[in-house]
Amino acid sequence: MAITGIRGQWLDMWIFFCLVLLIGIKLEGIAAQIRYSIQEELKSGAAVGNVAKDLGLDLARLTDRNLRVVSGTKQDLFKVNPRDGVLLVNQRVDREELCAKTVPCITNLKAVVENPLEMHQVIIEILDVNDNSPRFPEENYTLEVLESSVVGSRFQVEGAHDLDVGLNSLQSYKLNHNQYFRLETEEFGEDGKVPFLILQRPLDREQTAQLWLLLTATDGGKPSKSGTINITVIVSDINDNSPVCDKQKYTITIKENAPPGTFLLIVNASDSDEGMNGEIEYSLRSKLRGLSSDPFDLDSRTGKLTVKEGLDYEEKQVYEIKVLAADKGAVSLSTQCNVVVRVEDVNDNQPEIEITSLSSRIPEDAPLGTVVALMGVTDLDSGVNGQVVCSVPGHLPFDLKPSPDGQSFSLVTNDFLDKETIHMYDITITAKDLGSPSLSSTKVIQVDVLDVNDNSPLFTESPYTFYVPENNKAGMSFFSVSATDADGGENAAVTYSLDRKSPGPTVTSFLNMNEANGTISALKSFDFETLKNFQFHVVASDSGTPSLSSNVTVNVFILDQNDNAPVILYPVSSNGSAEGVEEIPRNVNAGHLVTKVRAYDADIGYNGWLLFSLQEVTDHSLFGLDRYTGQIRTLRSFTETDEAEHKLVILVKDNGNVSLSATATVTVKLVEPKEAFAASDVVSKGNDQGENNIIVYLIVTLGSVSVLFLISIIVLIAMQCSKSTDYTSKYLQETNYDGTLCHSIQYRSGDKRYMLVGPRMSIGSTIVPGSHANTLVLPDRRKTSEE
Repeated sequence: MAITGIRGQWLDMWIFFCLVLLIGIKLEGIAAQIRYSIQEELKSGAAVGNVAKDLGLDLARLTDRNLRVVSGTKQDLFKVNPRDGVLLVNQRVDREELCAKTVPCITNLKAVVENPLEMHQVIIEILDVNDNSPRFPEENYTLEVLESSVVGSRFQVEGAHDLDVGLNSLQSYKLNHNQYFRLETEEFGEDGKVPFLILQRPLDREQTAQLWLLLTATDGGKPSKSGTINITVIVSDINDNSPVCDKQKYTITIKENAPPGTFLLIVNASDSDEGMNGEIEYSLRSKLRGLSSDPFDLDSRTGKLTVKEGLDYEEKQVYEIKVLAADKGAVSLSTQCNVVVRVEDVNDNQPEIEITSLSSRIPEDAPLGTVVALMGVTDLDSGVNGQVVCSVPGHLPFDLKPSPDGQSFSLVTNDFLDKETIHMYDITITAKDLGSPSLSSTKVIQVDVLDVNDNSPLFTESPYTFYVPENNKAGMSFFSVSATDADGGENAAVTYSLDRKSPGPTVTSFLNMNEANGTISALKSFDFETLKNFQFHVVASDSGTPSLSSNVTVNVFILDQNDNAPVILYPVSSNGSAEGVEEIPRNVNAGHLVTKVRAYDADIGYNGWLLFSLQEVTDHSLFGLDRYTGQIRTLRSFTETDEAEHKLVILVKDNGNVSLSATATVTVKLVEPKEAFAASDVVSKGNDQGENNIIVYLIVTLGSVSVLFLISIIVLIAMQCSKSTDYTSKYLQETNYDGTLCHSIQYRSGDKRYMLVGPRMSIGSTIVPGSHANTLVLPDRRKTSEE
């Protein structure tokens, strides 16, 4: 509690001038309310109280928190020392100038601190000091009194005015001692005590034509102050009736927006005299000499009172007008008619919004209830016209929290912010009074949302699938990945890297990644026949703190190129050339299988699909070649004129865009049937032995004939069978196989097996879509065996 000093010896006023500190309840930016009391006329620099201590602020952090006071007036009467928190008088404080007759005289301040933002209400009560003496409108006053006035007649005298209030205001009047008049006072509205001179004894102009009186007005201050007026009483023996007002007090209420010329009322006074002594003239009398007259006009003849200039309820609410009604006698008599004009408030002032503190940059992860701004709202109107309601648009994530007195508000967040959705808010604060019609004003606050790294990079695809031809050039980039980050600035800067921590066989050892743009290059050339596909992971990381990342799977499939020439399996290659010799009996029929050229190609698809053709042949009418299987068959039976040896050159080529090929040479020799050679040997041997032993010759001959007969029967049976079934050569055809080895090349991709075939397909196989009808999907034998 702060206690003001005591002036003089007013010990009995000590309690009344105590400084009271009220601590308010903390509410969202309006933390407390404190109250001080000081006397007016304190010197500049005088201490009022320690705001920092009374608010419980940490003095060590006071400078960092930027303590300051904000007043709603144009004059900065007070200031605060930001180092120690002491509230000081900044300039002369005059209670009469600030509050006039209003009691108590209150000045509202707002103490604002930052980090965090808080606003506290400081109420300062200005206590009156007896610094004004009672003052009469004029130093000299002339009162004309008829000598015919009866004892007890009352004569009102313009009273004195004291700008002080309370005990320091006007308290009493004193009239100097005389034998004709005594003094009485009456309470009269704003004027307080009004003096009346009461006639105590009859007047005799012939004996006393004039009287000089001294009226003294004294206030209640200690020490007291006083003012005096010299009253000259002129005793007249004519015009012995003063005007009389028909009402003791006239009262009217007018709205403050009444235009100039608005009629108020008519002041009416009557005089029982006749002629000039009974003709009354009206005039306005100002209360204090030197002060401007009231904003009213009075018709001096009719007493009609009208508005002269604009009224302002906020400036003055009640006017007490003195209308002097005087007759036109040689010695004019007059009286004062009292008129009270009450001004009624009209809602003619818009609310005013004053931003006292503002945090214009709020992070998007700010918690609910974060204080954005502190503001004060004032409306000069009174009653409901001065009651203000503030609001912000309902779709914004902000709300207003009022202070206990309803004159200050805190703008706080009431929902979570997201910079990626809205990066800046223009908050329109609307202050609207409760008058009818209502008046309002707006103020726009711009708040920027600061980015927080709360979004991970996102890849444009997931997973990525790329197709790379084999035999690529090492070091060249062949594909790239891309990721975007919804954050801004450094939080959105993405870098790329290969995930080299994945378990199992790693392929990233022969890959290189550009961390800036996500381009991936291979450090070696791929070979489809060695590696058909592989998989790896790419990590995209932003540059925020802490960094966020995401990864994506990249599947790479190697595309086959026609880089392998056909290889001849039969005839067997020797010394760089594939040559073979086939012997067949001369007596074979047409369609006899001479041999089969076998070849394969390491490529797949069209690149591995082989076709056979005769490049050279001694006799085109004797031999034919199946272009898909490589089988060589006789086209007709041999004759005696056919040569015994024939040379066939077979060309084997694949179906690549740039076809590769190989050649094989087959030499076909025609031989006599083996039975003939065996019979000749037996006869020769029998002749040699016959020379020695005829019996042996006969036995051998008989045996030979028998054997020859049996052989002939076997040969005839064989020839009959060869018409429907191919002759068996010494090179037998493979079981369940119709084609070259290239057609039986198998490979696996994922959980499927593939086999390249020619135009003839195996039963139970399925054509792979997009393989030009030369690749079959085979049932997985491993699964079948397991089942």
